[in-house]
Amino acid sequence: MKMKTAAYTDKMILVRGGGDLATGVIHKLHQSGYQVLILECDRPSAIRRHVAFCEAVYDGTAEVEGVVCRRITENDIRTQCRKCWAQGEIPLLTDTHGKHIRELEPEAVIDAILAKKNLGTSRDMAPLTVGLGPGFTAGEDVDYVIETMRGHNLGRIIKKGSALPNTGVPGLIAGIGKERVIHSPAAGNMKNICQIADLVEKDQVIAVVGDTPVKATISGVIRGLIRDGYPVFEGMKIADIDPRAEQKKNCFTISDKARCIAGGVLEVLLSCGVLPGTEKAVKNEEL
Repeated sequence: MKMKTAAYTDKMILVRGGGDLATGVIHKLHQSGYQVLILECDRPSAIRRHVAFCEAVYDGTAEVEGVVCRRITENDIRTQCRKCWAQGEIPLLTDTHGKHIRELEPEAVIDAILAKKNLGTSRDMAPLTVGLGPGFTAGEDVDYVIETMRGHNLGRIIKKGSALPNTGVPGLIAGIGKERVIHSPAAGNMKNICQIADLVEKDQVIAVVGDTPVKATISGVIRGLIRDGYPVFEGMKIADIDPRAEQKKNCFTISDKARCIAGGVLEVLLSCGVLPGTEKAVKNEEL
């Protein structure tokens, strides 16, 4: 992909979180011409690591569908952001609690942590604030909420109230829901035997946590697997198997769910007058 050389400014959209769903939003905004800065925690636990910009925390850079994310430091954040943007890249800063948000004065803050609860985002952080999924109330702690539950309302903009509560049950893929997600059987450090995109059979050992084997719950392709060596707790989500074995290519591309959510976020920004290079957000009561 050709490197972007468009002019840049100090205006930015700040996204909290860089997991796979957040990455779908970030990628969409970047491709639409927005200057995005990602804030991440010190030890992200993405499962779909090949489509998660947060992997730059560990490796320095992460590339998803031709777009590079680069980790920066707290030393002169704006200068580092400008350099990344000028190179067509997306900067990422480790800032778990968002301590730098107000000093950076973003045009909008998008909370894409997807923690099922609000970890500290508030409406006074930026002229426009958006929360993804449950844990936020539009009109109170954020201006707008985007529905993240699979189904008819996925990606819908909520201007009053909250998203549907978390059910704890994964969405169906080929008729299979909770069985496709694997949770750690014990506490300890991950030792991966298989890799993302590997084809596995039910009951095959795909990893070990401490001395406890982790077995595939269904046959299919490993769509997500937490990073090797990551310290996990018992019951923590550590892997995801897609029963459609022919879908190996999907392990390396942004999901339909992430793209749908990204469309909702982009609609909010455009409807509120937050355009690439514009000055100020205006909350759109007619949205």
